[in-house]
Amino acid sequence: MDLLGDEALPDEAAPPRTRRYPHLVIRTDGASRGNPGRASAGAVLIDGTRPDAFDPGAMAVAVVARDLGIRTNNVAEYAGLVLALREAETLGAEEIDLRLDSKLIVEQLNGRWRVKDAKLQGLFAEAIGRLRSLRRWTARHEPRANNHAADALANMVLDDPFGAERVIEEVRRRAEAG
Repeated sequence: MDLLGDEALPDEAAPPRTRRYPHLVIRTDGASRGNPGRASAGAVLIDGTRPDAFDPGAMAVAVVARDLGIRTNNVAEYAGLVLALREAETLGAEEIDLRLDSKLIVEQLNGRWRVKDAKLQGLFAEAIGRLRSLRRWTARHEPRANNHAADALANMVLDDPFGAERVIEEVRRRAEAG
């Protein structure tokens, strides 16, 4: 279990994967309608060996879309990262390139800014622990316009939860089919 604010969020058992992706490019986002407010997280995980892996529209091998209840925007952003890193682990990731529109998270992961908010410290600890277990990782800030897929997933889970579930399953089927 890890902490999201004052509440625990259990690890969800991930279905077994037959395909492995040692190098992933990950784009994440969090949404909060109000601050705090109804919140969600979205992430897109892309095979890092694809020639277009760093293109904002590259095809995903896995996606994350999760309703988080009432949270702040920064907690939602971190939750998106942590959930994506958990998914990356199930995909066999050894190298990860994070492309995030949250300057706060990028600066904190890279050690340039401290994590002062107590609500973020547990999420940061889990994220950095998972990243440090990898062979290599990078975190770079990109403009919000480059993060449209993760943003769309975070918003879809709030507006159309069943649609978000269908997208997750479709991406999973497509990735498993090769």
